[in-house]
Amino acid sequence: MSFRKRVSLRDEMKGIVEEPLLQIVPKRFDYIGNVAVISIPPELSAYKEAIASKLFSMRGNTRAVLNKVSKLEGEHRVADFELLLGETTETIHKENGYIYKLDVKKVFFNPRLYSERRRVASKITSSEHIIIPFAGVGPFVLPAAGKGAKVYAIEINPDACACLRENIRINRLEGQIAVIQDDFEKVSHMFNSTKAGEVPANKAFSDLPVYLSLEENENESFQFPENGFDRAIVPTPYGMDHFLGEISKLVRKGGYIHFYTFKAESQIPELIKDYEKMGLGVELYRRAGSVAPGISRWVFDLIKK
Repeated sequence: MSFRKRVSLRDEMKGIVEEPLLQIVPKRFDYIGNVAVISIPPELSAYKEAIASKLFSMRGNTRAVLNKVSKLEGEHRVADFELLLGETTETIHKENGYIYKLDVKKVFFNPRLYSERRRVASKITSSEHIIIPFAGVGPFVLPAAGKGAKVYAIEINPDACACLRENIRINRLEGQIAVIQDDFEKVSHMFNSTKAGEVPANKAFSDLPVYLSLEENENESFQFPENGFDRAIVPTPYGMDHFLGEISKLVRKGGYIHFYTFKAESQIPELIKDYEKMGLGVELYRRAGSVAPGISRWVFDLIKK
């Protein structure tokens, strides 16, 4: 979880960072497992070691401090990090009763969404078939499977897929999750071709790079649901809102889509109108964190009409 509300790094750095620069000491930082993650402005480069040492001492089990030096980049959605203290960036993160093993430098993980992930999981029932693109190491996947749902997790980053497979094993959720290591655009096209009758469902699914932690005679339980998925959870990367149209085609009538997007508040009314035109009713929308001045992450709970 994030400890930015429990302690003030800026206060801790008084007397260490000169007064004119004290106001740009980051207020926000995160702990992912026992790895502290912060983004230090270039103006404070002379104080990086001091800031890292302070973060190291603020929580007893901290084993590494990372400085995030770039935004998420590339199709694998990973940032560049500078290891300031410690020897490894591999860690074990615990959230909402689940365990996540990951390497912070190789995969994307946002600990600030823990309450949002718990909220979505509370809506899931055991009979559901759920599709989750951009699945990462599984923070939406494992809670859904833990409710008894069959989950189809799609992720292009091979390191994230490896972590997800390991996390399935650690959390004893074998038999509940199919991991598809591929580009979501390709997967959605194949699934939509299946719905249109262009490709047999079994053939489409078998042609995908699917990891099934199941006994061979149980694989038949993972096939494309004929009427579409009951629910989609879409932690959309920045600038990829166009995938909503593709994901909505995969969801059955009356099914739900939890869609995350990055917008200014002034854009929300027009966005709601757009969703209505797509045949998607807005059951709920709310902020799920700020990402830049004037820009927030928003979640929309949509129902397909």
